[in-house]
Amino acid sequence: MLHPDEELLVFEEDDKVVACISMHYIPQLGLVGETAIISYLVVSNSIRSKGIGRKLEEYCADLARKRNCDKIQVHCHSRRTDAHRFYARQGFVEAPKYFSKSLKESESSF
Repeated sequence: MLHPDEELLVFEEDDKVVACISMHYIPQLGLVGETAIISYLVVSNSIRSKGIGRKLEEYCADLARKRNCDKIQVHCHSRRTDAHRFYARQGFVEAPKYFSKSLKESESSF
């Protein structure tokens, strides 16, 4: 069961999940609306460039608007240049850098 501040959507083709997206809603102390964060967007290689990722992202953006979020964000590793182009086409703009810290002793970097 998902938490009320989470969304998980899947796209099926021939009774197989071939794409999914998950999103979380984060309250903001200094802003009126929440921020929607896409935590995963995965589309199978076999159906990429067919508009499925676009449809999933747009659906999540609509959900976030209905929930009165003031923005939607996604974190995407610098090496994922194809994904960067996808997000730019969807209207995302690069935001200031953020920092991450591993909380597991055995991991020294991401």
